[in-house]
Amino acid sequence: MGLGNPGRRYALTRHNAGHMVLDELFRRHGGRWRRARRAEAAEVSVEGREAVLLKPATFMNESGEALSGYRAEDLIVVHDDLDLPAGTVRVKVGGGAGGHNGLRSVISRVGNGFVRVRVGIGRPPEGADVTGYVLGRMDRAAREAIPRAADAVEAVLEEGPEAAMNRFNARA
Repeated sequence: MGLGNPGRRYALTRHNAGHMVLDELFRRHGGRWRRARRAEAAEVSVEGREAVLLKPATFMNESGEALSGYRAEDLIVVHDDLDLPAGTVRVKVGGGAGGHNGLRSVISRVGNGFVRVRVGIGRPPEGADVTGYVLGRMDRAAREAIPRAADAVEAVLEEGPEAAMNRFNARA
């Protein structure tokens, strides 16, 4: 599941990092987008492993609404993360929402035992509005992380979460 907001207005914003990563995975693996319950979905095959790319058609704070029938242990949730420097990609299993309303919605629907691929967008400048920042256009460093985040999703699918964490969470 890639977190983001629907519509062109939000397509290139920091908060839509999850949608952008799913678009990259779709580009790599093909498939066909279809309308699903409160989401767009595409079935893809990654190294022989079947996966569903799911982009909620709801706004961020209602993302969990698209998860009817899904279990936490079957999910990889890709999202923007203010607490990581722009361009950083990290993999994590479990945890809290950390102030992220999309994650809060997902956790309220399925619990917190899912894998996360976190795309760092950095913090806004001192005194700047956080909402305006996350809904602002993604900067170059964060954009360049999108293919690496797609690599991280593929690694989780191919090698498992622990191997993906070892690979993507290592300090350079």
